[in-house]
Parts: sequence; structure tokens; C-alpha cells
Amino acid sequence: MPRSKITKKEQERILRIIDALNKEYQMEYKCFLDYEEPWQLLIATILSAQCTDERVNMVTKELFQKYKSIEDFAAANQRELEKDIHSTGFYRNKAKNIIECAKRLVEEYHGELPRDIEDLTSLAGVGRKTANVIRGNIFGEPSIVVDTHVKRISNRLGLTKYEDPVKIEFDLMDKLPKEQWILYNIQIITLGRSICTARSPKCEDCFLINDCPYGKEMLKKKIKKDKKALKE
Repeated sequence: MPRSKITKKEQERILRIIDALNKEYQMEYKCFLDYEEPWQLLIATILSAQCTDERVNMVTKELFQKYKSIEDFAAANQRELEKDIHSTGFYRNKAKNIIECAKRLVEEYHGELPRDIEDLTSLAGVGRKTANVIRGNIFGEPSIVVDTHVKRISNRLGLTKYEDPVKIEFDLMDKLPKEQWILYNIQIITLGRSICTARSPKCEDCFLINDCPYGKEMLKKKIKKDKKALKE
């Protein structure tokens, strides 16, 4: 995939965004999914597809008490597992993938998670997003995790024009300093949950407004709407 060309002006804007994120969110990287063992994070991330982290954490609290090892998941009955994870949605496909994934981990990787992204994405139910969650949290490998928040806000900030998660991932890898990749994920998720929500984003309250094309446009529309309302 060709590298993105960035002007000096755009580089300066990106650095301002990063600086503002670091000042606003003075935090270390923390995964929103609860886990103790590496394989538990893998299972939880598979379950998180089209489901909130909060719901996944509720489900895995009991799930990991019932299935205490990756071998337990490999030997699980699919119908029973479907019932156990029903509330996360898409439970039939998730149960099937979890069992197949667990079996391969046991048979080919001795129950250990592989580090290489190609090996990870070869597992059932594991795409690049899930693989990058594992690489960033378990192995400390710099990675961009393109979830719904990262996709939405990166587009709004003008850091990418793509909709495809893989293209977004590579676009952000080109534009963001490598040492910021993992931290960017958690910062943008936090921003997406509090200010830059999918519906009714609080652009007027956002600390990134001066460098956000979307936010500026939204404020312009709001000012125009308010002026029209006053005239009426």
C-alpha cells in the first residue's frame, strides 16, 4: 500500500492534535476489556465484535469461571457456549470461531498466543483489529486498533479519508509517530465515549476543535442555524 504524502503544514497539525491528546488524557495504555491471561483477552476481543466492552466484561466475568483454560474452550460444546455468550450478539458465529480458534492454539501453538500478525489473523475469528489488540496489549508491539471510535474520529479529524479499517490502519501508521500508536487507540476511544460521540458530538466542548475540520463545519452550521432562529 502506497505511503500517504504529508505536507509540512499537515505534519504540524497532526503534532498539535497529538500534543492536545497527551495533555488532555495523561494516562498509560489500559485495555477496556477485563482479562488476566493472554488467551482471555483473545476470547474477549472476539466477543467484542458488534458489542460493547461493558457487555463483554459482564459476560466474561462468569465465562472465565466456567472455562478456566484455552483447552476448556477447545473442548467446549458449541450449543452450550452459544448460550453462555448469547447476550454479546452473533453468538453462533462467535462460539464456532472461539472453539476453532482454541483448538488451533492448543494443537499448533501449545496453548500460547502467537506474536506474528499473520499467525494471529490465520486463527478463526481473528481479524487485524483483534490481532492488533493482542499485539499491543500482550506483546507491547506498536499497533493501531481501528475500532468504531478510531474509524469515526480519525475521519472527522481528517487523518484519513478511508472507510476500510485496513486502509485506515495503514494511513494512521504513516501519519502518526510510532511511539503514539498504542496510546492513540485509548485516547480516541476515551474521546469517542465522552465528547466525539457517533450522534450529537459535543464539538463546542472539544479541545481539538481548532484542528478538526468536521468540528469547525458543525459549529458553522450551528451558528448559521442559531442566527436563522433569531431572525424568525
